[in-house]
Amino acid sequence: MKLLKLIPDNTNIHFLKWRVPFYIVSVILIAASWGLVLTKGLNLGVDFIGGQMIRVTFERSPEAPVGELREQVGRLGYGEPVIQRFGKPNEISIRMKLPEGSESDAALADKMSRTITADIKKNHADARIDGVDSVSGKVSKELGWDAFKALGLASLAVAAYIWLRFEWQFGVGALFALIHDVSLTLGLFAITGMEFDLNIVAALLTLIGYSLNDTIVVYDRIRENMKKFRKMPMPELLDLSVNETLARTIVTSLSMLITLVALLLLGPDVIFGFTAAITLGIFVGTYSSVYMAAPILIWLKVNPNSFVPTESALDKQERLARERA
Repeated sequence: MKLLKLIPDNTNIHFLKWRVPFYIVSVILIAASWGLVLTKGLNLGVDFIGGQMIRVTFERSPEAPVGELREQVGRLGYGEPVIQRFGKPNEISIRMKLPEGSESDAALADKMSRTITADIKKNHADARIDGVDSVSGKVSKELGWDAFKALGLASLAVAAYIWLRFEWQFGVGALFALIHDVSLTLGLFAITGMEFDLNIVAALLTLIGYSLNDTIVVYDRIRENMKKFRKMPMPELLDLSVNETLARTIVTSLSMLITLVALLLLGPDVIFGFTAAITLGIFVGTYSSVYMAAPILIWLKVNPNSFVPTESALDKQERLARERA
């Protein structure tokens, strides 16, 4: 029986032909993503901002009464609540600042959550409390800083590894591709308002690993072809390398997307943001390996002779002496 091939062996797509417009679009998307993050901000979870979050589902209502709840909870004397929908229209999260003195007396936070949940159940018989999360301000700052360090150090470690594994130009290309992937994912969370918590940081670290894996496969083939085709123009060599690894890239990405789409459609809401981040990451990670990591080598003046050791005067004399002997 003939095996099914998603990508024919003689595939010859000219990816690098459109490298300039794709790079321009990518730079615009990176700038737009950071613009959204800085202006609109991320919907930070309790993990990062501290406080208490109560998740509620209204089982017999098509939509949660957000306005009514805001007034009811506000009258309890614990401050103005931040109420947002997540998942389905009848699912909400209520975020509150921790009461004064809760750092030294945890019972105050527990009392606040019990008071709020009891009031919600009293006024809404179909309300189901899905969970209560509480994080102190000190812990949230530590978590935020640790998450930032994890992302930064992971990206730098990736660039350093590729620098040592290949050359510094390859490290720069990989780092730029990672910045592209992480920026677009942050832009997704800024524009959609999905909650950004430690689960999403884990998704970003997973994305960095996936993008690195795909980039290294392409870079390894580029290095092999640079040794084999000394006279081939660099754009053609990059196209050849990408086409030779295309089948592996498509099969890997599709295999992961089948699972991720199933999780998006059928999985629990608690991991929806995590799954959405990785799903987007599969697309942008594959794209960046082709249109970010590869074309930048041309602008960094890499060519098939870039890493060939130069012959010193003494080496030349010894070679000529051997030829005459």
